Amino acid sequence: MSEQPVTIGYAMCGSFCTFAKSMEQMRELVKEGYQLLPIFSQNASSMDTRFGRAQDIIADVEAICGKKMINTIVGAEPIGPKKMLDLLLIAPCTGNTLAKLAQGITDTSVTMAAKSHLRIGRPVLIALATNDGLGASAQNIGRLANTKNIYFVPFSQDDVLKKPTSLVAHFDLIPQAVQATLAGKQLQPMLRQKPL
Repeated sequence: MSEQPVTIGYAMCGSFCTFAKSMEQMRELVKEGYQLLPIFSQNASSMDTRFGRAQDIIADVEAICGKKMINTIVGAEPIGPKKMLDLLLIAPCTGNTLAKLAQGITDTSVTMAAKSHLRIGRPVLIALATNDGLGASAQNIGRLANTKNIYFVPFSQDDVLKKPTSLVAHFDLIPQAVQATLAGKQLQPMLRQKPL
């Protein structure tokens, strides 16, 4: 009897400058045999930016995943009750979404996906991308790092001179972090050093 493939909810929030890196890892996970369900925050699915038009990004992501995206609270709510996912990955996860997760606020498709998934005791993996990770968001990182079933893709300061409080996940470590999370472990070290 063959094993069922692991299904990952691949959620994206509005750190648009990290979308290209995130989508590279999305392709990598598909190559490794994972099934992906794309989930977009309302901002990520509707805003055109200098990093690309929303409709083009959605088309690319849906083509990579082979599934239509979820971008509404109503669409995300069944994730837990229907046991749709083995793991929820939020990549990128903005400081705004991080704060909502830490405070239990459920007002977007991504926060609803997390709430619905966590309520059945399944893991959430966070790939940070926030300019205030060592500022206002630091307390939320600490709170979530101490929360059952929440894991982080290892991260570091991305520009210590121009943006000293900014933290960004090492997106290239997403496949390793997925494996560790599925085994119930935090990929270590969680804090990484980046060369100046």
